[in-house]
Amino acid sequence: MAEDRIPTPVMDRERVGILSQITEEGGYAFVRMDTAARGGDARAAEAAREMAWEQLHSGPWHSVLPVWRDAYSMACLHVARCHLADGDVAETLKVLDMGLIMGGALLRSDLECAIDRVMEMRGKGENGDGSCRVLYCSADFNIDEVSKVLPVKSLCSKLVAKRTGLSLEGFLCDYFLAGSPVIISDSMSHWPARSKWNSLDYLNRIAGGRTVPVEIKELRKDVLVPDYCFVGGGELRSINAWFGPAGTVTPLHHDPHHNILAQVVGKKYIRLYPASLSEELYPHSETMLCNSSQVDLDNIDYEAFPKARDLEFVDCILDEGEMLYIPPKWWHYVRSLTTSLSVSFWWSNPEGSP
Repeated sequence: MAEDRIPTPVMDRERVGILSQITEEGGYAFVRMDTAARGGDARAAEAAREMAWEQLHSGPWHSVLPVWRDAYSMACLHVARCHLADGDVAETLKVLDMGLIMGGALLRSDLECAIDRVMEMRGKGENGDGSCRVLYCSADFNIDEVSKVLPVKSLCSKLVAKRTGLSLEGFLCDYFLAGSPVIISDSMSHWPARSKWNSLDYLNRIAGGRTVPVEIKELRKDVLVPDYCFVGGGELRSINAWFGPAGTVTPLHHDPHHNILAQVVGKKYIRLYPASLSEELYPHSETMLCNSSQVDLDNIDYEAFPKARDLEFVDCILDEGEMLYIPPKWWHYVRSLTTSLSVSFWWSNPEGSP
């Protein structure tokens, strides 16, 4: 495969400036390796990437000079070209994804264009067998079997309210302002993801071989931000996709923002406790874990955590095509009951609001 299959117009334009800055920082060895890598020397390309990688890990992330992030992106593009010349598409994608994750913003467009080119090339080389493989089949779901692995007292207390045809005004007044969770059952049918994401062949074509946590543009196009996320005048903070097999557990924790969890494929069990019960749920004292509970709902140690006994909660099984609104600071435990694909939307209160 010819090297020009990965065009790098931004790198070609900015390369001299990047190397000049690196020289000023004493990175003479990197400059030599980059020059050799540009000529197709695969070992030099890997050496340049290693040098930039070491600089990225030389201290706290905020203290790393931005030019070394751009240097890492540049080295990743050189290494990717070498892998592609050898016909190794998988390694090419891996290297380019790492450039997106760890590199700077300057060469991001080159990296994204390179990934688009490689994915297109890979797609042309794949021949489907005409079958339609799915992630999840509802006929395989057995609630009696699933109930055996849920935390004690699951689905036998108070269930999360479920609404159909919930207006924005109804959401605002009854749930957003009240700080109460709710399942919204009919607001995802128009998403392309609802018809596409249960196809293994589609996911493999679009995202196969990619490295998380990169944003995959084609998948992002398949989901739409719910109008509910703009209620209250806040700001959308993040959109994240969650993919895992049955049995995947997110332990009890809370988040600082409003959250809509949209279930695209499969089913999840979710248990929620109000923020008012934080003390009874024994948050970790460490700053990094203070939003996580020490209580393991799958095996509660009541001797160590006596206040956790008999606490009131609401829970549900979130089915595909449903959205769950989780208010800020509400504790929640999540267990995938099947292979599952979900999308979460976080948004904040308006600035100055409590």
